[in-house]
Amino acid sequence: MSTANRKYKDSVFVDLFSEDEKAKENFLSLYNALHGTTLKDTTQLKTVRLDQVLYMSFYNDVSYLVENKIIVLAEHQSTINPNMPLRCLEYVSRLYETLFESKEKYSRKLLNIPTPEFYVFYNGIEDYPKTTMLKLSDAFVEKVGEPSLELTVKVININQHDKHPILANCKTMKEYSIFVETVRRWKELDQINGFQQAIEECIANNILKEYLKRKTKEVLNMLLAEYDYETDIAVQRAEEHEIAFAQGIEQGIEQGIERGIEQGAYQKARETATAFKRLGIDIAKIAEGTGLTVQEVEALN
Repeated sequence: MSTANRKYKDSVFVDLFSEDEKAKENFLSLYNALHGTTLKDTTQLKTVRLDQVLYMSFYNDVSYLVENKIIVLAEHQSTINPNMPLRCLEYVSRLYETLFESKEKYSRKLLNIPTPEFYVFYNGIEDYPKTTMLKLSDAFVEKVGEPSLELTVKVININQHDKHPILANCKTMKEYSIFVETVRRWKELDQINGFQQAIEECIANNILKEYLKRKTKEVLNMLLAEYDYETDIAVQRAEEHEIAFAQGIEQGIEQGIERGIEQGAYQKARETATAFKRLGIDIAKIAEGTGLTVQEVEALN
């Protein structure tokens, strides 16, 4: 699909925690909630997010360098992708490449590299545990006691009804969760003006009020871009199913033809063997000539 080559577009999640003028404050609040800290100085944060990430390569990423750690955040509003550890491995490898020059990696001095942490915030409609750990080693073909390579992604369910502690400890995340649920509800009620209605309701209920009032137009555009992304993915999956179905039919036809030829040849061998048997020809010779077994020839009438 041509949309697969579309450049990365920020989502509300990314803007709120990475791009907005108050993004660092929002992220620091979330970081404190995750680590039980009370950091307040946003100058401690350094954005290390990759530039020009392809539209469908790593969607909804937020990356910061703080307290000698690389914190990578992602959001899922659909089913959790079990391949997130592999995707995070590729992603953090590229981040490390931006932090160190190639020659540094070959020096005799041990490099001190930031410790990575990976989080996925889930707010989809399917039931999901409050907290889940996804491990890279779960995908290994051969399981070993202590894998030489491991990467763990922590999945946190931020739906309101699941009441994860992160919602009580981070006001921005709690309000964002309510915002997502409001957008989802209005999108079902009004396909044309639903996004606008959702924003207005949230402002009226003091949900991300300052942010939404300041960036109403931008948020609308981001919601439309996210909707287009979800539509692209759904269409692509449908096309993949159609291709797989067509390939299945084609394979079935080929296999059917092969079976038909095999069955036809087998039936012809039986007819020939029957005629020879009636002429009194030795059964062993009939079997050798037709390719049937001695038992099959003996069973013929």
